[in-house]
Amino acid sequence: MTAQACVTFSDLTLGYDSHPAVHHLDGVIEKGALLAVVGGNGSGKSTLMKGIVGILRPMGGACEVAPGTRIAYLPQQSELDRSFPAQVRDLVSLGLWPKRGLLGRHRPEDRELVSKALMAVGLEGFEKRPIDTLSGGQFQRALFARVLVQDADLILLDEPFNAIDARTVTDLVALIQRWHGEGRTVLVVVHDLDLVRGNFPEALLLARRPVAWGDAHRTLAPQNLLHARRFQQAWDENAPLCAVDAESEPLVAGSAESHRSADQLRKGTA
Repeated sequence: MTAQACVTFSDLTLGYDSHPAVHHLDGVIEKGALLAVVGGNGSGKSTLMKGIVGILRPMGGACEVAPGTRIAYLPQQSELDRSFPAQVRDLVSLGLWPKRGLLGRHRPEDRELVSKALMAVGLEGFEKRPIDTLSGGQFQRALFARVLVQDADLILLDEPFNAIDARTVTDLVALIQRWHGEGRTVLVVVHDLDLVRGNFPEALLLARRPVAWGDAHRTLAPQNLLHARRFQQAWDENAPLCAVDAESEPLVAGSAESHRSADQLRKGTA
């Protein structure tokens, strides 16, 4: 049985102000995958997430999300304004907008859904709390509750474990595992490599271009991490768009079952 593609990259290049941040990414994220996106600061992880969700348009190549896919995107906390005078239930209810619209009236079942989502993330009774009174961990839990309400097929989480306590990390990882078990496709930007090895079956290692992609343990092998560090250090920030150099193709880790190119998936040969 041929696996179905959720996201397909075809020689994808993304960047800002004519400066590429992700180069020559090819491959397929299959439906139901649980993928950690790892790499050093400035390696293109957040850029890739924005490219998938459509905030950034490709500078070259293409990023295709399977038609009909419902997407939930959680950016870094630093990109969110917590000073807005809103309560926790207002924040979580934003996850209903694909169904009700931003100005749509909420139904009793919607309020029940919000309450269940808050209970699932450990924030039962927090409905009326102002969001600017929440700790970092509580705020991240509320954001995960918003994702729960969205009921998405593809979930993109950009550094969801930064600056939160260990117990919250454990609880949120369990929720991610639950989504994976439900057959949802989940991509998570993660800095803690031990967390990746212990909880993610697959990883993509970036250093402005793909260095390795496949089984998490093999992707995070020392030689791949060293290759990524050297490539990152040698990167010319002002370099123009470049063609693929066959002699410097990225090292792809993992078996054919754990990572398949777009061509392989289309042909069903992997």
